[in-house]
Amino acid sequence: MDITIHATFLPHTDPEASLAFYRDTLGFELRNDVGYGGMRWLTVGPPDQPGTSIVLHPPAADPGITDEERRTIAEMMAKGTYAIITLATKDLDGTFERLQAGDAEVVQEPTEQPYGIRDCAFRDPAGNLIRINELR
Repeated sequence: MDITIHATFLPHTDPEASLAFYRDTLGFELRNDVGYGGMRWLTVGPPDQPGTSIVLHPPAADPGITDEERRTIAEMMAKGTYAIITLATKDLDGTFERLQAGDAEVVQEPTEQPYGIRDCAFRDPAGNLIRINELR
């Protein structure tokens, strides 16, 4: 079987703030910007990995989600417990400095974890947790 990760989805609450974070702070490229019904879906990804993308989407845009579920999603996003993505880099310290200089919300400075990785963590403008592992 030949399967790859093509796209993952993260919610956003402000498309411009999310675009600035993923493009200007993380260095991802904007691949698609789609508007519909006053909402926007942004597709971003690393320039050297054209087959892997993150789609930043309006939370709870699915018409099958109830009002109660929308409230729960909004509450979880506000607490930063709704969505998580783990990225990886060979230069964790340099990446951390770039994110910190870009005013990203630091959750955890670069740390050796007891389970064998070194990583750091930030929140994007929507509150999504972004963990960044060091590739060794």
